[in-house]
Formats: sequence, structure tokens, C-alpha cells
Amino acid sequence: MFNSLSGIITGKNIQTLFLETHGVEWDLTVSDFDLDAFGTVGSEARVYTWLYHREDQMRLFGFSSPSQRSLFLDLLRVEGIGPKQAIKILSSVPASDLEAALEGEDLAALERAPGIGKKTAQKMILTLKGKLTGTSAPASAKAAAPGAHDDVVQALADMGFDRRRAAELIDSLARDVEAASGIKRSEALGQAERESFEKELFRRAIVALSS
Repeated sequence: MFNSLSGIITGKNIQTLFLETHGVEWDLTVSDFDLDAFGTVGSEARVYTWLYHREDQMRLFGFSSPSQRSLFLDLLRVEGIGPKQAIKILSSVPASDLEAALEGEDLAALERAPGIGKKTAQKMILTLKGKLTGTSAPASAKAAAPGAHDDVVQALADMGFDRRRAAELIDSLARDVEAASGIKRSEALGQAERESFEKELFRRAIVALSS
């Protein structure tokens, strides 16, 4: 329904941002880190949004970037974590540290977040390790799939495959496809050639990951 709102910041409070757009002032719940990322009161801002709607309440959540929103939505996939808890987690742990803790299975780091015990931390790892949908992928995955084929890796992660394994596999498959086609990764590809190249990568990856 809402992707983002652009307007003037009219106020800030604890995990709350007020934004005015064309005479309407919005009350948005945001993490502490995102609150700091937005400008000062009176400045312009673009806030990416997510609407929480239940029979008894409605709440609009705001984020400084699409990747922060994606990480928030990832947390909601974990049993026992709701919107308020997800905001508390994102307010206490920087996104990069959270991703590193999930990928490294660092229970102690996850348990430092408010309201997160050992069982919930284990559920977070089980649900999210290698499957984060945000654009800020773990450093190991980025190193394994540098730039050119990140969209293929993302598509595989969205399907539930382990991101790290998918990234490593795509890097290997890309070399195989390049050798078979005579195309080097450093060469510029047209849109049609790039789509064909990535479709072949995706097809081979599905076969390999499903076996």
C-alpha cells in the first residue's frame, strides 16, 4: 500500500518520527539507529514504510532504507518476534552486527538484544541464517558473488536456499558458463545477453542446489 513517504521532519521522540506531507502529519515507529540516520527537525526526509494493521490497531513503521525495512521483515519471520520486538532488536544491534551474528551463529551476540533469550536466538539462526532478503548481504556472500550476479543469488535466497552456498555456487557456475560461451565476466554484455547468461546460471543453480 505504502512504499515510502517524503516530507518535512516535524519532531522526534524515542523510536518515533513525525513527518509532515502536504498538511498531513504522520506518526511513524522507527528504530533508534534509523532515527539518528534521518536529518534534524525541519529537514526533508524520505521514509520507507510498512503498515501494521490488525482489527484492534493500526501502526505505521518507518525505515531509512529499503534494506533496513527488509531486515525488519526478515525478523518478523521468526516465531515469537513481532513488530515491536523487531524494532527493539534493530534499535540495539547495528544491522551489520546482526547479520554477522546470524551468519556466525553467535548466540551470545543475539541474546544481548532486549527480550531475546537462548531459544529465540536459536530460532533466529534457524530461520534467517543464509536467508536474509535485505540488500546488505553478509560480507562472505558478497565476496563470493561480486556485483555481477547478486540478483541471481538474491532470487535463490528468496526461494529458501542458503545465501552463502548459493553465492559460492553462482561464482563457480559463472566461470563454467563463461568458459562454455567464450564470454568473460569483464566484458560488457547487452541487456539480452546478460538476461540469457543469468537465466542459464539460475537454471544450473536450481539443479545443483536441489540435488
